[in-house]
Amino acid sequence: MKRREFIQKTAATSALLGLGGLSLSSFTSLETKHLTILHTNDVHSYIDPFPANHPKNPNMGGVARRAALIESIRAENSNVLLLDAGDIFQGTPYFNYYGGEIEFKLMSMMRYDLATIGNHDFDNGIEGLFAQLPNASFEFVSANYDFKNTIMNGHVKPYRIFNKSGIKVGVFGLGIGLEGLVDKKNCKETVYNDPLEIATDMSRILKKEHKCDLVICLSHIGYKYKDEPNKICDTNLATKTRDIDLIIGGHTHTFLEKPTVLKNLDNKEVLVNQVGCYGVNLGRIDFYFDNNISTSSIGKSIIV
Repeated sequence: MKRREFIQKTAATSALLGLGGLSLSSFTSLETKHLTILHTNDVHSYIDPFPANHPKNPNMGGVARRAALIESIRAENSNVLLLDAGDIFQGTPYFNYYGGEIEFKLMSMMRYDLATIGNHDFDNGIEGLFAQLPNASFEFVSANYDFKNTIMNGHVKPYRIFNKSGIKVGVFGLGIGLEGLVDKKNCKETVYNDPLEIATDMSRILKKEHKCDLVICLSHIGYKYKDEPNKICDTNLATKTRDIDLIIGGHTHTFLEKPTVLKNLDNKEVLVNQVGCYGVNLGRIDFYFDNNISTSSIGKSIIV
């Protein structure tokens, strides 16, 4: 090709790409990143599956099945976070005999990333909870429990930030009011702070200051209270805050087949999910992020 022809064809191509404001960058392939959130709540020391003759949950649950299911999902996607929304303790003789040791060791073997603290996790006292921490390879978050005057001081963080293939995920924890649920001698000088105020601050810090792409509240305050519609709960929290993308709940043993979708103060969607109790179900929510960090999601509960 002659030099003049080459210049003419190059100029024509450049003009064509310039039409409609297009540039070469417009033809960059859209990269989609896939993040899977797996979660449990209110497992209550149920290590074994239910017996075959159980009236409600025959042959369901069990740590071995949950572990196999988790590993099969990790084989599909390397970007997985495994979370628990509290009440790990109390419910079977495993806890009565071993005080939480087995529960934490098994969760560590399943490679849980993070958990929050439920009211029943104080059932052996705050000293009992503290004594089992060496058996947990994962961390605990609770933003509205102030442990500064207790043995747990420094062992529970308000939030944790994860980076999964460039996706920045901030997770903070919330706990239920302890009065009337936990004996004072069990929680000692633990201070309970208002979850709505704390959630407002935490979500702002994670979204605005730390620039998290996804903000998750790991909650043990309950899904909804029919007799107390104004009581702070997961559904009220979703509608009364900004910057929370997902609330993973516990405490009320609410079985949801898929996440509830609500609108926050900015009219943006918030997912709220809870998977019942006793390890019968495993929650799964898949988020997809494109180059502009816009998201789409799919959520469901999986029978274990």
